[in-house]
Amino acid sequence: MIHTLRNGRAFDYITNGAKNTNAILFHHGTPGECTLWAPWIDEISDLFAVAASRPGYGLSDRRKGRTVADDLDDQSELLDFLEVEKFISIGWSGGGPHAINMTRHRRCVGAITLAGVGEWGHSDLDFLDGMGPENHEEFGTALNGENSIDQWMASNAPGFAAVTGPELIEAFGGLIGDADKRALTSQVAENYASSYRRSLVKGYSGWLDDDLAFVQKFGFPLSKVSKPILVWQGDDDFMVPKAHSNWLAKHIPTAQLNFVPGHGHISLVEEYRGEIINRARMLLSV
Repeated sequence: MIHTLRNGRAFDYITNGAKNTNAILFHHGTPGECTLWAPWIDEISDLFAVAASRPGYGLSDRRKGRTVADDLDDQSELLDFLEVEKFISIGWSGGGPHAINMTRHRRCVGAITLAGVGEWGHSDLDFLDGMGPENHEEFGTALNGENSIDQWMASNAPGFAAVTGPELIEAFGGLIGDADKRALTSQVAENYASSYRRSLVKGYSGWLDDDLAFVQKFGFPLSKVSKPILVWQGDDDFMVPKAHSNWLAKHIPTAQLNFVPGHGHISLVEEYRGEIINRARMLLSV
């Protein structure tokens, strides 16, 4: 579905259509788009569930120069349109800080971050340490500015824009370990590949803008977060290593850290989906 924002931009989203004003708001990773969450949303019938594609992804129009903090405006407008009265925010990977950002909304009761990235530019977080070589190359290029990351995207995005399920493990390269390779069964791999293809259907501007947003400050102070934050993380993760979740737990006063040994970036969200949704229900019931 498409919601036209007040400034005229298209905002791409999906819902489960449930008749409830209490909701779970999902935030996808990088790259990504809203239909990645369809298997989660399909499992939820007692609450309203919604996921939107960040600007530049899927069918959402670009918002050039956006920060993590800026996402609050678009998401809030969508929640108002959908008449959501109370919600919890869940974000995976690059969606993690976007989920935390939503706790600044008065109707948000908390957030769950799943292998979410920490904030760039702090002496106690080596952002790239422990990441696969592909991330070192990508974020290293982003640090050189928009022109450099644009050239990188022009070379690398087309592969993901056409990737198939059977090709996905090879496409990830050094970004996934054994746990994630096992999690990428044929059906799971095709679900992810389909989402990557859809995320880049109108180009790579969303991915580029995410990368530029992640090599600067989020735009809101983590130290001021006052609502519950549940931080989930595996220890076999080469996309967002466990140091990021350690750092988030250290710098968010209300954070509760939950390490899941033996799990990676993908296996975490595939195996613990039901438990994560139940934790969201618990936070909404308070």
